[in-house]
Amino acid sequence: MRAESGNTHREAGNVNGDELIRMHVRDERDVFAMRKLGREVAEAVGLEAQDQIRMATALSEIGREVLGASTEASAVFLLGHDRLLVTLDLPAKAGFQSALRSADGVTLAGRLVDTIELDPTRGTISMLKRLPAGRPRPSVAEIRAKLAELTPATALDELRQQNRELAATLEEVMQLNAELQETNQGVLALYNQLSEELEETNRGVVALYAELDEKSAQLREASAAKDRFWATVSHELRTPLNSIIGLVRLLVGPGGEPLADEQLHQIQLIGSSAETLLNLVSELLDMAKAQAGRLDPQPAPVDLVALAERLRMTLHPTTGSRVSLTVRIADDVVEMLADEVMLTRVLRNLLANALKFTEEGEVGLDVSLDAATHEVVFRVSDTGIGVPEEHQERVFEEFYQVPGPLQVRAKGTGLGLPYARRLVEAMGGTIRLTGAPGEGTTATVRLPNRNGRMPVIDRVLVADDDGEFRATVQRMLSGVAVHIDEASDGLAALEAMAQNPPDLALVDLLMPRLDGAALLQRMAADERLREVPVIVVTVAGSHQYPQEARTVVPKQGLRRDGLLRAIRAALGQDGPEDGGR
Repeated sequence: MRAESGNTHREAGNVNGDELIRMHVRDERDVFAMRKLGREVAEAVGLEAQDQIRMATALSEIGREVLGASTEASAVFLLGHDRLLVTLDLPAKAGFQSALRSADGVTLAGRLVDTIELDPTRGTISMLKRLPAGRPRPSVAEIRAKLAELTPATALDELRQQNRELAATLEEVMQLNAELQETNQGVLALYNQLSEELEETNRGVVALYAELDEKSAQLREASAAKDRFWATVSHELRTPLNSIIGLVRLLVGPGGEPLADEQLHQIQLIGSSAETLLNLVSELLDMAKAQAGRLDPQPAPVDLVALAERLRMTLHPTTGSRVSLTVRIADDVVEMLADEVMLTRVLRNLLANALKFTEEGEVGLDVSLDAATHEVVFRVSDTGIGVPEEHQERVFEEFYQVPGPLQVRAKGTGLGLPYARRLVEAMGGTIRLTGAPGEGTTATVRLPNRNGRMPVIDRVLVADDDGEFRATVQRMLSGVAVHIDEASDGLAALEAMAQNPPDLALVDLLMPRLDGAALLQRMAADERLREVPVIVVTVAGSHQYPQEARTVVPKQGLRRDGLLRAIRAALGQDGPEDGGR
């Protein structure tokens, strides 16, 4: 082996560097020498110990490939600004360079250095190792001088050095393995701790759910007991009250004994109080029936003109009143299919409320047809004191009354509007209030325009874990669907659809056991169900809706007209043909 110091040398790939040393490789001893020289050069330019071993091993592998082909090469070590480059000039032996490209030694060397490049046109193979940044290193002259002082190495010396390097590497591997085992033990301990905490949390959640179920059952029992109490007490109170009212009428009516003015006044006061109490008892009984779900509408043809005229005659203000009552019925909605008793109670309640809280001006009943939603719209408007916006929803709560001086003077129980809402919802409609203080109030009731024709939808499935919401949707679909199936979760919905495939499905995304998204995927995989139109009904903006959904409606503030628009969109209809819409 002969090593020579060199000058500036240009490498293939337009990489410039200062030549540190060069040598020729002709036999096995030269390979050992090149390995040692590579390690010494790597140390001199500031490479880490592991990188020194990698560079030496890469040179050794390339040297063995050269000797294995019975040829020789010359190696040149170049120092660039941030890299160490070693270039081996290969002989122009036929087929050698192409064979070298796929040789195992070249492949291994490529894993040990940053870059390795074989240039067939120039007959060179170059290996590049980047230098650590920010580390000071000797000048090129100092490195050359150090390398010139190197003594020739024997194969035995290099073998001993390789054994020392192997032993050091093995020791590092064993140390890393010990550290890894320690880390694994820590991870395992952390995993066990988290598992115990999760199990404890799960037990707490299960206990909480059990407690909630128990409380829910208790609330249902309390609600049922309250309803039974209302119904029982109402029935028991009606009989004596009717007796009192009957006796009062006998005393003050024709044929009775003459009474002094004060006696007549007191008896009339007794009769008036008894009638007020009887009305209250009747409202309590009706509310108990409504809350128990025992309101069963009996639709029949209703002459709206005759109904409105009867209400006008019954509720018309007395002579001298400063309030007028007007009724307007549109020509295209003189008749509809509805429960006449329920509708009469709703309109009488709204008109009586409007007259009670209007001291001067007008109370009007306007009935029209909304062609877009196929609903009959009843508007009861007044010029009274008005209801503030923050109270417009609360007035539908039992016993709630808007605070104010006129409310104190006016007699009322706070049950009229809640009862009216329950009647409207039982008939499949909606009711809402609008207005402002001093500008009057408008109560708007929307009912399905039933005219006796068959509905468009034969069967609808409502899949939602909220039983109250399912009941609300069922009332909204009154007159729209012939059959309405309910399911409290995705699995129950699949079972229901397996027995009776629906024409339309309303699916909530958040359900136990099988959620809405998974249910839609199951439906898409079933030949019988994949064509069923689906409306996703869920909390607005809380999810990315599945592509299987035809349309989406929010739960909050869901109204019948909005639901019907969604149904028409899901069914691909420009407008419903049934009278139930």
